[in-house]
Amino acid sequence: MLVAAAVCPAPPMLVPEVAAGAAAELGAARTACSDALAVLAASRPDLLVVVGAADPEHRGSYPQGARGTFHGFGVGADVQLGQGEEGPRLLPPSLAVGAWLLGRAGWGAAPVEGLGVEDALETARCLDAGRELAARDDRVALLVMGDGSACRTLKAPGYLDERAAAFDAAAGRALGAADVPALTALDAGLASELQAAGRAPWQVLAGAAEGAGLAGRLLFEDAPYGVGYFVAAWS
Repeated sequence: MLVAAAVCPAPPMLVPEVAAGAAAELGAARTACSDALAVLAASRPDLLVVVGAADPEHRGSYPQGARGTFHGFGVGADVQLGQGEEGPRLLPPSLAVGAWLLGRAGWGAAPVEGLGVEDALETARCLDAGRELAARDDRVALLVMGDGSACRTLKAPGYLDERAAAFDAAAGRALGAADVPALTALDAGLASELQAAGRAPWQVLAGAAEGAGLAGRLLFEDAPYGVGYFVAAWS
């Protein structure tokens, strides 16, 4: 069953080598991510699964030891999902950022795997995937990588959409309160229009958390670069 979860944003800019001169701008988000990962470690899980958005080519499971890279972002930084033999596929960017966070934290509390979830995966299937993850072991923890809307400002990747602020506010409330019904109710179609890549991973978390009785805390909420970023800890 699910005993803890951490929700973190997934931009490669979270990695200082990628952000370069702008690295300090996400310093508070990195600190909040470290605090959320400490909650995961304290939960003493038997298995940690990193869940993040992925394109169709990169969906599916990734074993411990799977490698990720940030070469596509102009830096030579590579990461690995825990210790083990490299898998046959590279991690999608969201899981690579998760692997970087775990490496930065010196994660060694439990075996770790990855799950890439398609942005367009419908809510019911996200919930089913979460339930399956929660049933994997007696004590399961999730590191859920995903961003809110990308339409908060004129300079945002998706330009300004007046619906974005309300969508992000609802998502932030749900994540901070560990509100499973509210996460389940997030509109997949609207999320797609707002380029909110976290919707599917968050709904996987909702499925995993059904009946777990976890409490949540929102540790960080902001929209730098016009994209909604959240950090939350559930335990």
